Amino acid sequence: MNDFQLDERLQQDCIVIGKTASGWLLLMDNALLPWFILVPEVTETEFVDLSPPLRTTLMDEVNAISRMIKGLDGVEKMNIGMIGNVVSQLHIHIIGRHEGDFCWPDVVWGRPEREPYTLQERDILLAQVERILPGLLGYAINR
Repeated sequence: MNDFQLDERLQQDCIVIGKTASGWLLLMDNALLPWFILVPEVTETEFVDLSPPLRTTLMDEVNAISRMIKGLDGVEKMNIGMIGNVVSQLHIHIIGRHEGDFCWPDVVWGRPEREPYTLQERDILLAQVERILPGLLGYAINR
């Protein structure tokens, strides 16, 4: 879709990693948790309104990203959500959690705690994405 634009709030809060078959993979710029966001390149704002093939592709991508996050040190629980109350653009949060993280057992959305990634932390995590999910991204990771 030529006129697709990433929501301004997602642009401000995230690092764009790269393009997937369905849209864009982002990393929330908060090193307190491994928190990825998948944004399909569509105008629909509700998952239920997507075509069946696109829903399948999205869920396959969510599954691959979830498996990668689950393999990271310290991750005990996966949180996956599509809220859309603040940012109406369809997007899927995929977050690795553990007992004792900064807001456990509460939800992460709307929390003020934030610790931006250092360049080194970001590069290490993005290298893991490239190694574990080589077929997910349509082109090189943005660094």
